[in-house]
Amino acid sequence: GLFVTDYFTRTPRKLSPFRSFASIELFHFHIPEDTVIAVWNLITFKEQGGTFGDQCPDRSITVYFRSGAPSVINPLHTHFPRDTAVPGSFALTLTWTLPNRTTGVFNVTSPLPGDWFLAAHLPKDEGKISVKGLYEECQYLFQPQLIVQRLVNIAVLYPGHVTEQSMAPHNRSCLYKVFVPSYTSRVLVEVLRCRGAEGCPLWLRVRAKAPPLHNSTTLDCREHTPCQLAQDLPFWQHWYYVLVEKHPGVPGTVSFQVTVQLTDCSRPSLARPPFLPSSASMNMPHSFGSAGGLALGDSPPPTSPNDTKHPVPIPVTLHTGERCWPVRPTLRNELDTFSVHFYIFFGPNVSVPPDRPAVFVINLLPVLDSGGVLNLELRLNVSSLYGENVTVFGCLNHGVPLTSGDNTSVTCETESLAGFLLSVNATASLSRLRIPYPQTGSWYLSLRSLCATEHGFEPCTNVTAEVYLRAYLSPCINDCGIYGQCKLLRTNNYLYAACECKAGWNGWGCTDNAEAFSYGFQLLSTLLLCLSNVMFVPPVAIAVRSHYLLEAAVYIFTMFFSTFYHACDQPGIVVFCIMEYDVLQFCDFLGSLMSVWVTVIAMARLQPIVKQASVLYLLGAMLLSMALQMDRHGLWNLLGPSLFALGIMAVAWTARTIRRRHCYPPTWKRWAFYLCPGALIAAAAVLLYAFVETEENYFYIHSIWHLLIAGSVGFLLPPRAKPSRRLGPLPRRKGCGYQLCVNEQEELGLVDPAVASINSICTS
Repeated sequence: GLFVTDYFTRTPRKLSPFRSFASIELFHFHIPEDTVIAVWNLITFKEQGGTFGDQCPDRSITVYFRSGAPSVINPLHTHFPRDTAVPGSFALTLTWTLPNRTTGVFNVTSPLPGDWFLAAHLPKDEGKISVKGLYEECQYLFQPQLIVQRLVNIAVLYPGHVTEQSMAPHNRSCLYKVFVPSYTSRVLVEVLRCRGAEGCPLWLRVRAKAPPLHNSTTLDCREHTPCQLAQDLPFWQHWYYVLVEKHPGVPGTVSFQVTVQLTDCSRPSLARPPFLPSSASMNMPHSFGSAGGLALGDSPPPTSPNDTKHPVPIPVTLHTGERCWPVRPTLRNELDTFSVHFYIFFGPNVSVPPDRPAVFVINLLPVLDSGGVLNLELRLNVSSLYGENVTVFGCLNHGVPLTSGDNTSVTCETESLAGFLLSVNATASLSRLRIPYPQTGSWYLSLRSLCATEHGFEPCTNVTAEVYLRAYLSPCINDCGIYGQCKLLRTNNYLYAACECKAGWNGWGCTDNAEAFSYGFQLLSTLLLCLSNVMFVPPVAIAVRSHYLLEAAVYIFTMFFSTFYHACDQPGIVVFCIMEYDVLQFCDFLGSLMSVWVTVIAMARLQPIVKQASVLYLLGAMLLSMALQMDRHGLWNLLGPSLFALGIMAVAWTARTIRRRHCYPPTWKRWAFYLCPGALIAAAAVLLYAFVETEENYFYIHSIWHLLIAGSVGFLLPPRAKPSRRLGPLPRRKGCGYQLCVNEQEELGLVDPAVASINSICTS
């Protein structure tokens, strides 16, 4: 056949260590129909500071693949919530082959068409809290590329028609496809009039949705006469692919005929008619067009000599009781994103008769509904059983309803079909099922009532069970509980939801408490973070005593908002918020930076030099507010204002030192007992904050940070400038003019006026 190659790529994205599904990077691809091979080229490279990260450590990268919906992954091996079904997926781990780059390849032969999702993440780390901008972080970038090769012009088989084919010696196989509409209970493929050098040296393979593989349903035509391959309960509204493959080493040309017969379960005594008026009669997709251009009474279209089609009556043998039951639709009511309720007409209570199943269909929209959780709930009305030992079984299957001919069957599986089983009875009257990230399309729920006897389950007589049925789509499982937050995430144009757990809880629904914080631990951490701010009381008292009223007001502001911010910022249930979280966080950060700013400006003693030193306080408040609004966690938000204030202080101290020709502050006691200890305490606090703090030790390391910062303020705040005790108030001169009085005690920064002689110099 003729092959066409398509190429798809995605933008590189930065990978994060795995904490929950909210921390993974999700990539969405679409594989076209008739694809015979799909190759993913997985490119990973390191970056550090805008260049190649050759010095970055090698960290393994795990990639997950799944068709139809995102992968449900569990790399930390946590427990899933009860009644949760976990669909499988492929996983691949990438290792590094070069210092800053590595590639991996993932091949899928005959992949299922439609949506494919890739999820990638780094291993879980120790949870270190790093200051943004402190050092160049190692970044691991991941870029997937997809190359698909698909066949074009695959021969289409029409039900009830015979296709003749001659396989040349250099050909190995012939591929066909047939569309299976709804309410089809059986697909029968048959090879007729097979002539070859060694009888009929052919393999017959059939597969739904994609070309057959080596492990698909197979039949050896040399060992079976007639060569017929049947598929019971086929997927509705899908293509079925038929591969006729020649045995290796067979010489010469092999000629044969192939035909397909579809059994319509809505009319069990009839097969699908050989002629159909249009594609609408078979519910074919628009891409298929009309059924070969056939109209009622038309003859088949002309074909090549090796691929002729003409109607041949084929006898059909049906099993007794092979029929399908009416499928009741559901009404879709969209409330919000991933919040959809499916209502049953004349429900939600449904009656399950003893002689036949009750079948319902739930339609999930492509792409839109695969990012949530499909929830199903069955509740049995025990009063409707009238004392009988009745059990209602429910089978939830994707693509086709599973209604077996065996009335006593309690399984939801066949050779080619697997579903989910639910059951309710008088003892356990409630059953739930949750499917995270369900495949889109049609889901069929078949309810059947059976009575338990000594010999197993048997059909009930004259008992109609009543069941309350509830089906809905939700973003997360139980809204992630009280120890989690359900987040709505987006990758390009695809939306999905995931839980982000807190307080040590883990799992898909934040229900795994193996590492959860106890209530006492949560209370202790909250009290430590809040009460450690009481250490600001001594600096407030010192500031008030020294007449630094503006500084004292800033310290009170910082103490108040830091206390209530940490009371609101707790991950567990010991939480108390007096305002919105964002307001508390902004005020806490602003108060912390303003405390540093006003303390350093007060140490500079600018009042004798700059008459309006309060301008600096106001300017600092405005600039810090702007910086926090731009980037609240940046390094320069803390370092920039601090360095600027320290520069002002250094200039002021240097000017005094040059003018007085003496080191300022002049006394060694001020340096030894106040400035040096305060600077060391502040430096220790900064080192703890920048390099030691992690998520595990946050509650006590950050509490120590509060204590050290408040303590350093008490040491660094300059003393009160006391007036001279020797001189009384100076007389004011009458008339125009002014007096400039310089208090040398304030200039020298002395605590006790008896340390040096004090003179007040007044000039007119």
